[in-house]
Amino acid sequence: MCEPMNERIREVEPADVPALVRLCAEHAAYERCDYEPSGKAEMLSEHLFSPCPALFCLMVENERGEIVGYATFSREFSTWSASYFLHLDCLYLGPESRNRGLGRSLIWAVSRRALELGCRQVQWQTPNFNEGAIRFYRRLGAKEKTKLRFFLDEPEMKALTINIPEKTQ
Repeated sequence: MCEPMNERIREVEPADVPALVRLCAEHAAYERCDYEPSGKAEMLSEHLFSPCPALFCLMVENERGEIVGYATFSREFSTWSASYFLHLDCLYLGPESRNRGLGRSLIWAVSRRALELGCRQVQWQTPNFNEGAIRFYRRLGAKEKTKLRFFLDEPEMKALTINIPEKTQ
């Protein structure tokens, strides 16, 4: 796809999935989150390599053929804009690959894929303590919105569905 320095950015291949799981664990640790790798390789493979993939991934490979970074994304629909956007779920580069132009190259490659997928926007989030990423995104010209991201894990979802008020059924 593109080759900044001696690294190259390319589409994920099935053989890359173990490296992707390893990088996901590194990324989670970097963002101060828990990560359980068990079963992730199988689940990621299912969603990356199905006939209608739910997830897309670009890998960063160094001159020695080692995977040193990745970006994962999916196509989503916005009710407000009545159009598709690309949700950049993860963008991560290992410490040795940062500050070399690879982040900009990954964003370029993701943006190109967004246009190919008919998306009018790329959206992502980063933790508010990740000041380096925030500076980088602002330098790219990215706009920001202040929102809180909420989520329900499976136990909470199950608890809610057990105690559904009659008015919502």
